[in-house]
Amino acid sequence: MSVTDVLASDDPLARRLAARMEVVEDRLRSACRVDDVVVDSATSYLADAGGKRLRPLLTLLAAEVGPNPDSPDVIDAAVVMELTHLASLYHDDVMDEAPKRRGVPTAQYIFGNSSAIMAGDVLFSRASKIVAGLGQKAIYMHAESFERLCMGQLHETVGPQAGEDPIEHHLKVLSGKTGSLIAASAHHGVMAAGGPDEESEALAAFGERIGVAFQIADDVIDLVSDPELTGKTPGTDLLEGVPTMPTLLLERAAQEGTIDDDGRVILDFLAEGNLEAGDRLATVVGMLKAHDVVDQTRQLARQWVDDALGYLEGIKDREVYSYLVMFAHGMVERMA
Repeated sequence: MSVTDVLASDDPLARRLAARMEVVEDRLRSACRVDDVVVDSATSYLADAGGKRLRPLLTLLAAEVGPNPDSPDVIDAAVVMELTHLASLYHDDVMDEAPKRRGVPTAQYIFGNSSAIMAGDVLFSRASKIVAGLGQKAIYMHAESFERLCMGQLHETVGPQAGEDPIEHHLKVLSGKTGSLIAASAHHGVMAAGGPDEESEALAAFGERIGVAFQIADDVIDLVSDPELTGKTPGTDLLEGVPTMPTLLLERAAQEGTIDDDGRVILDFLAEGNLEAGDRLATVVGMLKAHDVVDQTRQLARQWVDDALGYLEGIKDREVYSYLVMFAHGMVERMA
């Protein structure tokens, strides 16, 4: 099953979630609008481009754990999470100098770096104004999550320090860049619905782990994806020199003296660089796809999901439990 299957059922909970997601979408589009025809085209660009909307959906799902899932605060929390995510994407694309996202030109490519950065800042401000209405506890938690997101990006930029395990560093980056907001989405949902701290913290731990699983799965998708569907050339992370789990596993095997001949050839290609030349990138991608490290990465992503599901033990008797399990598995079933 995919994440979209969460809303595909015809049972009452699925219908209620789908209806509330439509409200979130309307509120999100409205929050991205500004009273300036020039600026509006930049601030609304990514929202209008669509997306998976994983974070607001998780907020609504987590709210079902609380006693008041229909609270207006839940909708506000869901909008806050997607606004914060969209704002971070504007900044990510500037830092990555990415020409495309989801198969369409990025905001920085169309509007320029300065406009894209400021558009992202506007959305961060809009999210802050909405979260201010959710109370002091929500404000603090959201600020803490945003700090973790920024620290994750900084850790990726700086790289592992001397003596630090590169794989552990990579997982720390993923926890910060992605796990933080997905954890916050679940945390906000339970809190906004009036749930207890114990359950909001358990759902946050669940969200953190499925967020890491999502990003580990992306390391596989970067190699095996269909460019017609993703808008990305397979091996884009390799081309940009971004660390990924398959290559980090190869490097660990090399350090431990357990690497095979194909793995050594792959690392030699990466060390030489110049992957843009001829068919070098396609060659490396093909060799990686056939190597065991890709299956090891798939298995690692699934292990993170299994770990996440352990935090749902306390709500196994709730109707939403099966939906959360489906949501978690959808994070990694995107891998071919």
